[in-house]
Amino acid sequence: MKRGKEGGVNLLSEDVLQNILSRLPALSYASAACVSSSWCRVAAAGLSRPKIASAISLNPSCEDAVKEVVDSVLSRPIRPHFAYAACFGEFSDLELTQKLITKKLGSATPVVTSFTRGTIDSDAIREEFMEVNRNFDFEDCDYLDDFDLTTIRDQGIVLIVGFVPGLKVDAIPLLRESEEPYILLIDKFVMDIRDYSAAVSGCTSPTGIVMFVGTGADMEHVLDEMDYAMSTETAILCGRIGYFMYRSGDDSRNISGSLKYYAEAVALVFARDNEKPQGVGETQFHVALSTGLEPVGPTHKAVSVKLVFNISECSTWLNASKEGINEVLDGHRILNDIYDEMDNGNASRRLFIGVTKQIKCSIGPEKVRWVTALEFYVVQGGNEKGLRIKGSGIKEGDPFRFYRSDYDSVLSSCNRAFEELRNLKQVCGGIVFSCYSRSDPTFSGRSGVDISPFLENFPGVPLSVMRCGRGGLISSGLIGRDNMRAAANRQEGLEECSPRCSCLRYCATLFLVVSYTL
Repeated sequence: MKRGKEGGVNLLSEDVLQNILSRLPALSYASAACVSSSWCRVAAAGLSRPKIASAISLNPSCEDAVKEVVDSVLSRPIRPHFAYAACFGEFSDLELTQKLITKKLGSATPVVTSFTRGTIDSDAIREEFMEVNRNFDFEDCDYLDDFDLTTIRDQGIVLIVGFVPGLKVDAIPLLRESEEPYILLIDKFVMDIRDYSAAVSGCTSPTGIVMFVGTGADMEHVLDEMDYAMSTETAILCGRIGYFMYRSGDDSRNISGSLKYYAEAVALVFARDNEKPQGVGETQFHVALSTGLEPVGPTHKAVSVKLVFNISECSTWLNASKEGINEVLDGHRILNDIYDEMDNGNASRRLFIGVTKQIKCSIGPEKVRWVTALEFYVVQGGNEKGLRIKGSGIKEGDPFRFYRSDYDSVLSSCNRAFEELRNLKQVCGGIVFSCYSRSDPTFSGRSGVDISPFLENFPGVPLSVMRCGRGGLISSGLIGRDNMRAAANRQEGLEECSPRCSCLRYCATLFLVVSYTL
């Protein structure tokens, strides 16, 4: 008996044992950790770094598709801390999808389920990259040949599961009252996030916030309030995904079936765990923006502003003056001057204005503070009456600049994102939220250019891409806080020289990169 106890696997070194255990699927890995204290120690060491696992299935059966993606993401050791599932095509049974995934991963794992306009991910069966986009037809593209990318148009599901040691995660909803006047409970939402973060970390600002927004919510004011309430070090990104469902690990936050409240958005909140085991390092979130927009021309100031309403939309008519010049210009003069600064090819592209705003924010009884925000609007045209802008919210005296969207703009913003990401070390995975229009190669020049900053900096690192929005150039609704650029600005003493972030980006891509340091 003594020789038996000392022989066999007990003679293996911890490195060899770790190598063996790392090949086990997640459930078997968890079971192996229960064999002995030494195995538990080795298993814990093997799950000391963050992991993001994802898979896509085109199986038309909801039950079979969920089984395929869950089996794929759990085929290697991982402890699910959160999950996001996105359905596409005719695959529309969100309730069943949510129920099946929750059953597989456990009710303590926060899960968000939604629709998506498209995705790039690894096939659960063939284990090769494929791209799914609706309405756009793609030709073969050699840009991503190394990734064995297959472009298809079908139905199915993509599942992302994350493990973030040293952090606690939960899903916190943004509620509105179900009855008129349909009040959006922004203060409660922000306070719920701060209270959760404070409870697990002792700090009211979490490490990161990833928000999923329904079709009707106006998130600009919500993000302004979050800018006010959260430290600049908190990574924030938000994508409009349409109809969604969620399940929180805290059952008191689950309102499914409630007649009093409706969830307009839900946030996955990542907060540092004060009770993390000794030896666990720091999981960090980094957000970089690729806007797809480049400024053109001088800064203007709105002089007169008039709102016009019709059945389908609201427009703003404005006249403006150039910075430092008192002459008031109408829409013709403003646009002619801008087109003079653009070549003929760019003049046909859609124009935007980026308006810098000073917004008063407060949460509950807290002191009111001003927050600087940059918000983008579509230019619809101009004549002697003024410049016509889609939407409302522009005030007299607001400064703005024109922005153009074209291939050169996309490439330039991607290059800036590449430079921001290139110095990151110990990167463990990434999730990219991209406006649906960026998947159209006629807009960006070539397929896949919007994810190149990640692929080129971190080859072989797990990546999942979600297309956001209802389609078209201006309806995608991505909002993000570029905490990497903000950190660089602070180092250079430029913190007050640019908006704090809370920026609505059209034609945009948001990169969420997860890294780890001991």
